[in-house]
Amino acid sequence: MATKTHDDTAQATHGATAVLEVAERLYSMRPEWVVFFREVLGVDGLVRRAFRTPETLVRFECSPAYARIREMLDDLRTQQRDRPAERETQRVVTVRMPKSLHESLKAEAEEMRVSINTLCISKLIKMLDDTDRRDLALDTRAGGSADQRIA
Repeated sequence: MATKTHDDTAQATHGATAVLEVAERLYSMRPEWVVFFREVLGVDGLVRRAFRTPETLVRFECSPAYARIREMLDDLRTQQRDRPAERETQRVVTVRMPKSLHESLKAEAEEMRVSINTLCISKLIKMLDDTDRRDLALDTRAGGSADQRIA
């Protein structure tokens, strides 16, 4: 039993190291942040292919390697904020909200010197990341998978 746990830990560490090495190589090419996100953290990205079970994904998301990947993503987003670049195909979503919420978002965006769109995308990505982590943790405790819940 102790050997299996040790083997699982060693395999997870090796997997995290391998994922981080590939992410570092991609980061060194300075891609658009959305490309980096899609290739590394996206639904079909490197992380999801390397850590296929909710348990292994949650463990990875608590690792220093994952923290470093998030730092790289944040850095790319910061550097590319004002720089025009080739764009991934974009979609438009119209959101109806109370005037008071809009005014609050507008004030926050002005404070941060970003567009409301950029602020909303940042908040959405953070919320999705937090929700994914919380859902995976619940699945791990319940013994199910996200695929089972969606179906």
